[in-house]
Amino acid sequence: MKLIKAFIHHVRTAEVVHALADAGYRNVTLQDVKGMLKPVSEGEQDYSIDAAGQLVISEVRLSLVCKDEEVDVVTSLIRRVARIGPQVSGWVYVSPVDQALPIGGGAVETPPS
Repeated sequence: MKLIKAFIHHVRTAEVVHALADAGYRNVTLQDVKGMLKPVSEGEQDYSIDAAGQLVISEVRLSLVCKDEEVDVVTSLIRRVARIGPQVSGWVYVSPVDQALPIGGGAVETPPS
């Protein structure tokens, strides 16, 4: 199994989530984060005391777990749908998952996609 994390612009989040759901991936986690992606417009930028006074934008960190053989499909879908123009529009990271353990429910199960 693999953990896929993608850092994308807010304006592309709904489209990416819909595309993932249409492909059968519904166990997606979204978290609002501050980052230094290239802004779509200057209105996206804000100075952050937490980032040593640097300009940051609000981004979304999208996370999901999938089977090893699904990584190319999931990462390609995210990269295609999250793209904004010719510049770098975000980043996708893939990490191994050593264990996936349920909380409650008894038996160990395969986590949902």
